[in-house]
Amino acid sequence: MLNRMHAVPVFIPLVLSCSVVLSQTAPPESTFEVASVRPSPRLVGPDDNNQITYATDGLVASHVTLRHLIAEAYHLQLDQISGPRWLDRNEYDINARTAVASTRAQMAPMLQNLLASRFNLATHRESRKMRVYDLVIAKSGPKIHPIEDRETTTSNSGLHFHGELRQFADFLALQFSMPAAESPDKPVRASDAQIPVIDKTGLQGIFDFNLAMRPELGTDVFTLWQRVLPSQLGLRIESRKEDLSLLVVDKASEIPSPN
Repeated sequence: MLNRMHAVPVFIPLVLSCSVVLSQTAPPESTFEVASVRPSPRLVGPDDNNQITYATDGLVASHVTLRHLIAEAYHLQLDQISGPRWLDRNEYDINARTAVASTRAQMAPMLQNLLASRFNLATHRESRKMRVYDLVIAKSGPKIHPIEDRETTTSNSGLHFHGELRQFADFLALQFSMPAAESPDKPVRASDAQIPVIDKTGLQGIFDFNLAMRPELGTDVFTLWQRVLPSQLGLRIESRKEDLSLLVVDKASEIPSPN
């Protein structure tokens, strides 16, 4: 074949080279092909909102707050975003579609551009020294593993979690702010004063697991989790004071621009 190529005029290989480049799969665009962004018709509150579902052709978000959208777009934890209170109050419904099949990671810059164009989001980064809890791997090693793409999951008895460990760390921050239960008939509520929990495990992927834990009268939730994390997940908590990288919201619109 090489001999035949040498025998023909030189412009033929140039044409063939161009055709090879053109036939390669084009990378995903940095914006969604089409996106619908609307305020949710009703508020459901923090217990039921912030549902984001990914597919190869886009994402769907239901009753999601702007803080969660920013965390998803920049792959940050909720406590790493500093901004006005309404970031946790307003809820939005989003249906965004890509021009070509895209991964979750490839959609992150698309979501960043969507927030900038529809919410006029403007941010800057800074670092603040504060007390945090680091979520790390226990000395015995992790007892959980990320699920495979086609692996099915089931929700058994106990507390069920599905998501990335950075999202689990956000959940723990909420849990740790709960006081000790005083009565089995009186539910406890999380405090607004939360200490950030930062995922330092280095474990990547989507995890799905169930935890067996029950509230104990007179025992605070933080103490309960200190038992559960090493024994059931192979993780532990370290308390320290460190510089936390933050994304500060300088400007954002509560009402997104029209579709």
